[in-house]
Amino acid sequence: DPDNPERLTAVKTEAEAMLIAGMLEENGIEATVTGGFTSGFKAGVPGEVRVLVRNSDLARASSLLEEIHPADDDAEEDAEDEPPD
Repeated sequence: DPDNPERLTAVKTEAEAMLIAGMLEENGIEATVTGGFTSGFKAGVPGEVRVLVRNSDLARASSLLEEIHPADDDAEEDAEDEPPD
């Protein structure tokens, strides 16, 4: 079903998830953030806040996310954290 929600990404903070969702919505893609605080308690897996989009928007949302948050960012950050040989 093209309207089924699909997980686009999972991040560590609700603030980061909200930034991603805002960027998607600015580009015409409806996004939902789950796993943050809900009615005063933490919902979902601890340490994971998910951004969901419609199945029909997943490919476009993935492309937009890649533009602002390339997959190799984590590898570069890890390399910077390692002491020199």
